[in-house]
Amino acid sequence: MKRWLLLILLCLPTVQAVAANDIQSVRVWPSPDKTRIVFDLSAKPDYSYFTLYDSQPYRLVIDFRDTERKASLTNLGEESLLVKKVRTSSPQYANSTRIVIELNSKSQPEVFSLPANETYSDRLVVDLPGESVRRTGPAKSVDELKERVVTVAIDAGHGGDDPGSIGPSGTYEKHVVLKIAQALATQINNDPGMQAYLVRTGDYYLTPDSRPEKAREAKADLFISIHADAFTSPGPNGASVWVLSKRRANSEIGRWLETREKHSELLGGAAEILQGNDSESYLARTLLDMSMDNSMAGGYNVANEIIDEMKRITRMHKSKPQAASFAVLKSPDIPSILVETGFISNPREEKNLLSRNHQNKLASAIYNGVRRYFVQNPIDGTYFAKHRSTRHIVKSGESLSILAQRYNTSISAIKSHNNLQSTVLKIGQVLEIPAS
Repeated sequence: MKRWLLLILLCLPTVQAVAANDIQSVRVWPSPDKTRIVFDLSAKPDYSYFTLYDSQPYRLVIDFRDTERKASLTNLGEESLLVKKVRTSSPQYANSTRIVIELNSKSQPEVFSLPANETYSDRLVVDLPGESVRRTGPAKSVDELKERVVTVAIDAGHGGDDPGSIGPSGTYEKHVVLKIAQALATQINNDPGMQAYLVRTGDYYLTPDSRPEKAREAKADLFISIHADAFTSPGPNGASVWVLSKRRANSEIGRWLETREKHSELLGGAAEILQGNDSESYLARTLLDMSMDNSMAGGYNVANEIIDEMKRITRMHKSKPQAASFAVLKSPDIPSILVETGFISNPREEKNLLSRNHQNKLASAIYNGVRRYFVQNPIDGTYFAKHRSTRHIVKSGESLSILAQRYNTSISAIKSHNNLQSTVLKIGQVLEIPAS
């Protein structure tokens, strides 16, 4: 009996230890100031890491305990200037995986885990600070922005690990809104009176709080956040424009008053005068209230101009500016709006939002609304103040030639200033007549 039992045991297949966790996929997100690498896992990671910076290539080494690698590492990091290669090496422990990230320059990594949520499984996130992408296209750095022209900060919503809303055919909001933002930036940069600053230039994530901060660094005169709406059913459709609610505005003013750095940043020299005088602290509140009221009024007026333009090329879900508590609209000193370009959850609008022609039309509508606002409300010292125009409502019998003669300008100047494609005028049409 013992012989037979021994024989049976020898014939059984060898049972190998099975790792408790799997690396299911690896994603790399380069942005201007860092590269983020995300490891998607089947369970919470048990990990450790260290750097090897004594010789090149510089390396960040991550050990995943009791983990098997199922994800491909081929061509990872190709879009990042910072990451040279992602590969494996001999693990320190059995049934474990060692990942080596080769770097082109030294970086102080931040490594942390994130729990599973409705969208993603458990993750290990590696943030590597350092220049990671070359600026291309219409984006400009803060140093390149010219003086004495209107600066418009354009924020493409979501990005990176945050896809935003997802359309019925799988379209990501983050991709669509970046295309519209880039088209808008190009049109603005072609205008002699304006320049664009793209808050997000690629597929990476920025926190809502950091987006208006980047606009402030660029000394923006206007902040526009571009999004695509969504609903649980495919029926709703149409675009809308949003401004900051008064309730959120009041809470933001309170935060600025509580934070000395923010307080000083906005009030400048006035903060130094007021900071030691508690009896006059209400003056700081008054100044911040005035700044926020001015910012909100500017945002509301810009929103109205953009709505007037957008309704010519797309259906509007809301015909008036809507107020909401969006974090990206909270700047007390910069007029800020959020444009919902349509419902990506609606199959027809999803198709439109994917169309380059429709994206350009949306960008043109936003641009025309912004331009008309600054023509009508020129900022002192800017191109629009120097080339101040006259508002004219077309009456019966008037033509471009008559108006050009009356205002001592040219037909081509009026057409260019108003983006007219035809010489035909309509009674009641509003024109901005440029200075001669």
